[in-house]
Amino acid sequence: MFTRLTKGLALTLLLLAATTQSGLTQEWPPKAVRLVVPFGPGSTPDIVARMIIDGLAKKYPNSTFVVDNKPGASGNLGTDAVAKAAPDGATIGISIGGPLAINTLLFSKLPYDPQKDIAPVTQLITQPSALTVNPELKVNTVAELVALLKANPGKYNFSSIGNGSLSHLAMEALALKAGARLVHVPYTSSPQAITAIIRNDAQMGCLPAIAVTPHGTAGSVKILAVSTARRSPFLPDIPTLKESGIDVEADAWMGLIAPGGTPKPMIDRINQDVVAIIKEPAVREKLATQLMEPVGNSPEDFRARIDGEIARWGPVIKAADVKVN
Repeated sequence: MFTRLTKGLALTLLLLAATTQSGLTQEWPPKAVRLVVPFGPGSTPDIVARMIIDGLAKKYPNSTFVVDNKPGASGNLGTDAVAKAAPDGATIGISIGGPLAINTLLFSKLPYDPQKDIAPVTQLITQPSALTVNPELKVNTVAELVALLKANPGKYNFSSIGNGSLSHLAMEALALKAGARLVHVPYTSSPQAITAIIRNDAQMGCLPAIAVTPHGTAGSVKILAVSTARRSPFLPDIPTLKESGIDVEADAWMGLIAPGGTPKPMIDRINQDVVAIIKEPAVREKLATQLMEPVGNSPEDFRARIDGEIARWGPVIKAADVKVN
């Protein structure tokens, strides 16, 4: 009698859970959805967020979609806002490699646990960085640059967009792989970092390609390589660092996230909607103006990408003794 009652109760609970999950999926989107962006208006994540919002608003005219910019703390503030939101589909967010992966290695303590408090939805885009040098170095290839650096340890500076940024870590990884020693000069933005190279205050940097290419075309800097795993379709004549003999991969990417505990069927529904949007021809064209390629992978593949970033940058951060706090 007890066994039958127990089995009956378990079956009822399973059916209730399945019904609840199904109901939550069908209810997405709710009447109001906010998309949290951990950087300010006009930033690259903000630009992508507004493309997604426009697409969702067209698909679901009975719901309201808004961008909520929450800049600060290297992207941690806005990412934390998503982590602490109710897992009901009313709050989703965009985040990047820093708050989701690299910052776990740089900060002594984060206000959220990216493994538990964040549910990955999909990697949205990938964007190349470019190894760029001042023409006065008189090098035309990565091999020539490496030879110069090895012959002059500690003589040359590189600029970055800040301590612990991807632009910082990419150059530390390059120096580590090349057996060279460089001096880091951090700036607060891409324009400042590339201006430093143009002025020869810094002789090189691995900076977002979108910030570099206009100056490369003008001849004020020289682009030696891109940091992506394969050549960028936007810069097809520029080799990758790996092609050039330096096994470093450091593409900038961003992804869509939800609060941890968001039901899997709801995550899958959001994934389906957003992946369809970023792969629309009109959206692809807009992304291309920022040298961004859409990705649109599964939640599981996105989680694997985050874990891979932690594994990739952990040894570099340790070897270079990079610390934020």
